[in-house]
Parts: sequence; C-alpha cells; structure tokens
Amino acid sequence: MKVLANDGVSQSGIDALEAAGFEVNTTTVAQEQLINFINQEKIDVILVRSATKVRKDIIDACPSLKIIGRGGVGMDNIDVEYAREKGLKVINTPAASSSSVAELVFAHLYGGVRFLFDANRNMPLDGDSKFKDLKKSYAKGVELRGKTIGIIGFGRIGQEVAKIALGVGMRVIAADKFIENATIKLDFYDGQSADFEIKTQSMDAVLKEADFITLHVPAQKDYVIGKKEFDLMKSGAVLINAARGGVVNEVELLNALNDNKLAFAGLDTFIDEPKPAVQVLMHPKVSLTPHIGAATGEAQDRIGTELATQIIDILGN
Repeated sequence: MKVLANDGVSQSGIDALEAAGFEVNTTTVAQEQLINFINQEKIDVILVRSATKVRKDIIDACPSLKIIGRGGVGMDNIDVEYAREKGLKVINTPAASSSSVAELVFAHLYGGVRFLFDANRNMPLDGDSKFKDLKKSYAKGVELRGKTIGIIGFGRIGQEVAKIALGVGMRVIAADKFIENATIKLDFYDGQSADFEIKTQSMDAVLKEADFITLHVPAQKDYVIGKKEFDLMKSGAVLINAARGGVVNEVELLNALNDNKLAFAGLDTFIDEPKPAVQVLMHPKVSLTPHIGAATGEAQDRIGTELATQIIDILGN
C-alpha cells in the first residue's frame, strides 16, 4: 500500500505507517501533475494539509485512491461528499491541533495589547534614535485579566481558547449554532482540575459584549464578520481570525481599523492566500502570521500519528 503525503507528514506518522507495512512518499507533487503521479505510482492514500486540493477531477481520474486524509480540521480543499459518494474514505484530525491554534490566538492577543507587533517593526528602525518616543507610544497597554473574550464557534478549538482565557482570568462568552452549552475542564500541572459551565448566546449578543472576539468557524459561502457585525462591536474591540480565510470581510475590517472601531486585529488566515492583500499586510494595526495555527511540533506529531492510526484501521494492515 502506497501513501503520498503531498504536503508533508510528521516523522511519527511516517514511522507508524511504515511499521504497518505502508510505503510513504513525501514528494511534493505540483497540483497539475498530481493525477499522473498518483496513477503512475498507484497511490492508495493521499494526505494533504491546506495547500493541495483534491477535487472531482482527481477523484474521478485516480481509481487507485482509497483514502483522502487532511492533516487538520477544515476540509474545504477536498470535495468530501463527492469522494464519499465514490466510495473513498475521507479522514481528518479535528482534535490534534486545537491547543496549538488556541495558543496562537493568545500570542496575537498578548502581542496586540502590549503593541508588540508594531514595536517589533519599529524598534529595529528607530530604537536607537527615538527610544523615548517609542516608549511613550507603547506605554498604554491593557491587561487581559478581567476582560471579556467572545468566542464565535465553540467546538474543539473554541473550547481550548476558553480554557486559556479562564486560566488568564477572563470572562468567557461564546456563540455556536450547534452547541448550547459546554463543560470546560481545566487540568493543572499537579493533578488538580476545575470545571466551568458555559452556555452559548446569540452571536449578536457576544459581539456587543466582548472586548476581544476570536473566530473558530469553518469556511463558509458568506462572510461571518462584515459591516453589520463590526457595527455591533464595542468601540476599541479586537478581532482575531485564526480560523479560515474568507470568514472576515477584509475591506470592512480595514475600515473598522481606520475608523478606530477596532483597536487592532490579529490574522493567521486570509482571503487571498497565499498572496494576501497588501493593504492588510501593511496595516499598522494588524498582527500577522502566515497560517501557522497548527504549525507546532507537538501538533504535527499528533496529526501524523492520528492519520496513521486511521489509515491502518481502515485498510486493515
């Protein structure tokens, strides 16, 4: 059995698959060459992250494929239903990267409230000549403790964000179309734990109340956050998007930043990946990362191992 990990896979995943008798190929094949490669090599399993797309053309043209695997949560780069109709198994790893994404949310939040994203741009340029001016510019930070965080999308990642927020001492409110309440369990290093019950609210209520808003929703046809939603937010609110590109109207986001409706924004995902809009990249109030929410060693190890386990279970090796 042959596995093509076209966007890479952790060594832990490779080791598990090879131990079960699979041949793992980590060659990155260009999108337009995938069909030929899969057919020539008689690939049984293709594993992707967010770069490679597995659409109907590949599904129809590659009869050797048995499994399509996505290392991560969202599967908008795969024609999932069509693949399943054709008898292929489609798998992903919804829980493996939750902690990594949640920690990145707080990296953006802490960096934003203390102006680190801007200070790190300007200190190399003016730190030696305008030190006192920069110190004055960045001397009005705020603390997260005691503030309200609004979580839009209260699944696995949203609940991991809630755990960190509760540990920081924040008030947590959440909105989700499918989850009415959740028990958030905080596990501490010494074996102690604490449970918190959180009942979800309407998204409008969350937008109106939250000091900081973070999105954890799948890709959708329409924007989740547009002008109407920005208008509902508090003046000086903050928006973090470490979910999917396209859930935030970036034109309205820039308007909200320019009008001081938002204090700052943190973006890990963008509408036009892998070429985000220059206006977004250059805006002085935006904290930026290049879609690295799941990109920690620990998360990639969990993703690789979880994919390997599912593949072995399905194909019976």
